Amino acid sequence: MDWGVRFEDAVRLPARLNVELRTVDRLTVSRVAQGETLDVQDVRAEARDAIAAYLRALIALGTAAALVLGLLVAFALRHRAGPRLRYTVTAAALTAAATAIALIVLLPPRGPIDTPQYYAFGPDIPRALEAVESAQRSTRQLDQELDAQLVGLARLVTQPAGRSSLDDRPRLTIASDLHNNFLSIPILERVTGDGPLFFAGDLTDSGSPLEARLVSRVTNLGEPFVFVSGNHDSDSLERELARRGAIVLTQEGRLNRERGGPIVDVAGLKVAGYSDPFERRAGDNYEDRFEPAPGPALQQAFTDWLRPLINEVDIVMVHQPALIEPALDELLAQPPVRPIVFITGHTHSPSIDHEPGVTVVNGGSVGAGGTGNLAEETDMGIARLIYTLEPSFQPLAADLVSIDPGDGSATARRERLD
Repeated sequence: MDWGVRFEDAVRLPARLNVELRTVDRLTVSRVAQGETLDVQDVRAEARDAIAAYLRALIALGTAAALVLGLLVAFALRHRAGPRLRYTVTAAALTAAATAIALIVLLPPRGPIDTPQYYAFGPDIPRALEAVESAQRSTRQLDQELDAQLVGLARLVTQPAGRSSLDDRPRLTIASDLHNNFLSIPILERVTGDGPLFFAGDLTDSGSPLEARLVSRVTNLGEPFVFVSGNHDSDSLERELARRGAIVLTQEGRLNRERGGPIVDVAGLKVAGYSDPFERRAGDNYEDRFEPAPGPALQQAFTDWLRPLINEVDIVMVHQPALIEPALDELLAQPPVRPIVFITGHTHSPSIDHEPGVTVVNGGSVGAGGTGNLAEETDMGIARLIYTLEPSFQPLAADLVSIDPGDGSATARRERLD
């Protein structure tokens, strides 16, 4: 790690001086990491001694070189008609002495080794600060961290014994946002098996009759197939799915069935659904009615619709998570006696949010963003909810599975809800 202390303009030397790090004083490093200052006097002394030893060797070498060169010149000039050898040798010796004096006077550095500057090379600064921060942690803080780890370990060992077993528990598949990607239907069929399939909207891109025919086989998935519309679906698509036997939920209840209230019995579960307020309409030629977010009036309408159903319903299906935010705030402020699970979509991002009595599950986009959103590079997402009906409805766990449509790599995680 390139960090330490620098003395700017301390050594002005008419020679190239190379300083090579050979050893590290671990005791000094430890003291500095604990907040103590570096002993600059020791650094000055060590630097001065090292430079002085270098200069002594350099002056001695320069003087010897000058003397040898002078002697070579003296012997080369020796001739009967030339100067005598003793004079040239004397001249060489005096020249070498003058060279030594000049080196001694001119070569040593000018200026004190003073005013240290502490530095760290750019990318290493955070690591240096982290090292100092870690070294300065008090014993009390470390003890608290250790206690927290031990408590967490104890919970890890003891809590599973009180959890319900997931073996042979009923489960349902959660999906949304196919967006006409019928290539995902075989995968969804294999995952769903003979259990219920809850689809939280955006089966198509515009809800047109042509799109409805492309994805109509989805109604054969799940026992049963439960659907609530999204902003890319239409009223005519809802009617087509209901005609094919799907359980299509609206604010008033199941579509094309006698009005028995908004709550429908699905595989022993009490389920309600809320049609997307921006779903397209055949009468408007399937024009896009979507707005970036549902306004306060639409959110209030959903909250008013939900209030009478609390403690009566197990699962609520709604496409847009933003639509239910005020209702969630009320439920978190006063948790329901009966657990309630919200199944959402729209964001193309899988998530599980769990609070006492309230769980929100979003499986992501089962169509990997759909055929019209290839630039998103969205993973294909599916969720599963594991629950029990005895003695009453209780969500036990939720699984999220994401698959990269490019290379087929997949990730999965399970969150216990009990």
